[in-house]
Amino acid sequence: MPALMLQGTGSNVGKSVLVAGLCRAALKRGIKVAPFKPQNMSNNAAVTVDGGEIGRAQALQARACGLEPMTDMNPVLLKPETDMGAQVILQGKRIATTQARDYGGLRPRLLAGVLESFERLKASHDLVLVEGAGSPAEVNLRARDIANMGFARAAEVPVVLAGDIDRGGVIAQIVGTQAVIDAADAEMVKGFLINKFRGDPRLFDDGYARIEQSTGWRGFGVLPWFRDAHLLPAEDALDLPRRSREDGLKVVCLALSRIANFDDLDPLAQEPGVSLAMIAPGEVIPGDADLVILPGSKSTRGDLAFLRAQGWDVDLAAHVRRGGHVLGICGGYQMLGRSISDPLGIEGPAGSDAGLGLLAVDTVMTADKRLTRVSATHAASGLPLEGYEIHIGHSEGTDCTRPFAYLDGMPEGARSADGRITGSYLHGLFADDAFRTAWLAGLGVAAGGLRYGAKVDAVLDALAEHMQAHLDVPGLLALAR
Repeated sequence: MPALMLQGTGSNVGKSVLVAGLCRAALKRGIKVAPFKPQNMSNNAAVTVDGGEIGRAQALQARACGLEPMTDMNPVLLKPETDMGAQVILQGKRIATTQARDYGGLRPRLLAGVLESFERLKASHDLVLVEGAGSPAEVNLRARDIANMGFARAAEVPVVLAGDIDRGGVIAQIVGTQAVIDAADAEMVKGFLINKFRGDPRLFDDGYARIEQSTGWRGFGVLPWFRDAHLLPAEDALDLPRRSREDGLKVVCLALSRIANFDDLDPLAQEPGVSLAMIAPGEVIPGDADLVILPGSKSTRGDLAFLRAQGWDVDLAAHVRRGGHVLGICGGYQMLGRSISDPLGIEGPAGSDAGLGLLAVDTVMTADKRLTRVSATHAASGLPLEGYEIHIGHSEGTDCTRPFAYLDGMPEGARSADGRITGSYLHGLFADDAFRTAWLAGLGVAAGGLRYGAKVDAVLDALAEHMQAHLDVPGLLALAR
């Protein structure tokens, strides 16, 4: 069955967006297409219809294909917990927490799962578009690779290499990749394309020809910078805008070291009445902030220590004294409580830490992971809302008697007596237009003009048209075999 793999000359060259655009272009041609990424490393996960988790970039690509996300679309997901270790998710479920040096020992099991998922997708679709990870030029990792040429060779999928001209040195990126990979890997590469060009693409004609001559690979075009890419859900927290705009309700989010599932921020950043800013490590929480968001975290106790190391606990206390609002989501909710206990050492060394004490709740980490899509009712407004849960741990305390929402009639989350401190385990809430409008109204913002889901689809349509105008899309699709 037809498949094509897009690899990059490095991280953040635009592979995820390129695959999403190609998926939407294929869908518009009436092709039953599905996305696939053998291995992803991200703490920004999406909950799938089959009860697992995958990288959020693959969830966006599934949307571009007109599909619900499924675990087979990203069979291996690595979720960093420390600088040297990560949780390993295989086909949607956690199988291990491993150190980087030991990861190679899992390769046979992981590759088998990757190929199994790929075969299932191929069997049920006309075309599978595959995204690589990092770069095939990382030849020191080749022996244990399942993300790039290790997969392409095992599955016999042709490869197109994408280079990022915006970061400079794109000729060396592409020619150098061919120079360092082995000959059998190079045989899998059938062409290249140039991404993120600013200005007149004809100015690169000589460089483009030089790449073709030096590599013998076919060029599939030069893609100008797509200015609306920032309106698509971000996969990496570094892709979030430092500030969305200058005026409006001042919302700030703390950029925790293990920030996770921050898709809650994308719709807020696009609201005309909201100024969303990311607070980087070392920066202070501004005194004029109206709302501070503590986002999810892959290592709650670790990020609580990180938060204190920045002095943000002192800033938060001052913010609350000034009458400001605080919203904690998932791990951020746990941090707002009185204590966080991890007796089994699930997220790190066993132990317990005092929380920020802004909510009268206590959290205990448990081995069971809650991973589900949910339909809930917002307690304050009575509005229905859709979201998802992806967390370990259980929180309870007197502030839970003032819940954020109700799930199947049961209380969820907590609020302080004055209503200014809120915590919830629910992610993805702000993608719901009606809920977001009502919630912002409670903070004095007249919202309601943004239709977030429709806007994402409009940007995907525009991306597909942009790619079709500047790349040889028919040629790319014809490569698939």
